[in-house]
Amino acid sequence: MIPVTAAQMRAAVCGVLHGDPERAVSELSTDSRSIAPGAWFVPLTGERFDGHDYIDMALEKGAAGCFCARLPERLRPDRTYIQVEDTRRALRDLAGWYRGRFDLPIVQITGSMGKTTLKELLAEVLSQRYRTLKTPGNLNGDIGAPLTLLSLESTHQAAVIETGMDEFGQIRALGQAIRPDIAIITNISDVHLSHFGSREDILRAKAEIFENLRPGGLAVLSGDDPLLATLHLDCETAWCRFGSSPCAAYVEQMEYQGMEGLRCTIVTEKDRYPLYIPSPAAHMASLAAMAVVAAERLGLTREEIIRGVAAYTPADNRLRLERLPGGRLMINDSYNANPKSVRADLRILARHTGGKRIAMLGDMTELGTAEEEGHRSVGRLTGELGIEVLLAVGPRSQRWMVPEAEGAGCPDVRWFSSRDEARDALLTLFGPGDAVLLKASHFLNRFDLAADYLREYSF
Repeated sequence: MIPVTAAQMRAAVCGVLHGDPERAVSELSTDSRSIAPGAWFVPLTGERFDGHDYIDMALEKGAAGCFCARLPERLRPDRTYIQVEDTRRALRDLAGWYRGRFDLPIVQITGSMGKTTLKELLAEVLSQRYRTLKTPGNLNGDIGAPLTLLSLESTHQAAVIETGMDEFGQIRALGQAIRPDIAIITNISDVHLSHFGSREDILRAKAEIFENLRPGGLAVLSGDDPLLATLHLDCETAWCRFGSSPCAAYVEQMEYQGMEGLRCTIVTEKDRYPLYIPSPAAHMASLAAMAVVAAERLGLTREEIIRGVAAYTPADNRLRLERLPGGRLMINDSYNANPKSVRADLRILARHTGGKRIAMLGDMTELGTAEEEGHRSVGRLTGELGIEVLLAVGPRSQRWMVPEAEGAGCPDVRWFSSRDEARDALLTLFGPGDAVLLKASHFLNRFDLAADYLREYSF
């Protein structure tokens, strides 16, 4: 972060300043436990916590000052305070003001699935020419996205910002700070139906991303998504599709390269791009088409785009193929899960040859009215694909996934109440040459811990 003064921050957030207006700040933190000396503390509030209770701790550890919706009873004369109505909004407002100091292209990404993957892919492509800032990990909410903007430096030449949401207005508010030159929606799916009444509501919430496109900006959309196809936008729009049809980009000649990757050709109005994508997932071709369109818009050459796609590396616990001793294969997509992504991963697992195929799957959350059919569809497909073993975890899986898998002919279906019970059973089944898929909703199951265990296990 380029240093800013307390006076500048006060003006950006329309707050009331208490203390030294010339105090310089070059880092912000929302965590009083690990705050660095000289950083600015942003106390956040939630249902079960209030960061204002930790202001004194943060200042004692060396924080230069803080935002606060309620002033502490005692103000330290050696620290600076900016009183605001809402500290979360102040963080976003500051990020929006700070973004205005930079004249560089920013791509904002949202969607039900594939946000982080596309962010990683596009950032790798853009980095072939530009020094590119990207959202770290999946910090895509109303805290992570502003903090990412506030990490812009004078050396950055482009940025790729991922934005998620769980309520109306969230994408709009983040867009007001980001003000993207390119806005992308990857798809609309049943994810977050527990927060919204329908997929149409999810579409409306995601479409807020286009409200803050800068003049001359570009909207990039999947033309294969039936709901996205209903949008009628006033801005310039690029549609990306599988199969040749009139659109900005389409995918043709897709071929799998074993379990490690795939080759395809992306055709645009300007050129043809023969790509190698180091991922076994078919949907990567669609994401690559979106990345190509965005990269073309930002002036990258054919060679830079091809090289950048080939250099893509998946984020942690997101469809990573990991080789283990004895020729074992772990398909680690444990970060999160929804029915569509689990079914896609099962099709990848089904392509494995040379040993048993084991699906260790956990409950999927936030599906709302799609919860029952979502779990049933996964169970059915497990049997239909001939997956030899299903290790299912959680009450939803027991109720809906397990009976469907058994009915569809999966020969070995086992249910467990916990991740560790399933992991222990896996160890007795996971022989040389076998493949296992780890997939479940993250916060409920933490299958990434099972992946860590398998990496360290002495087979």
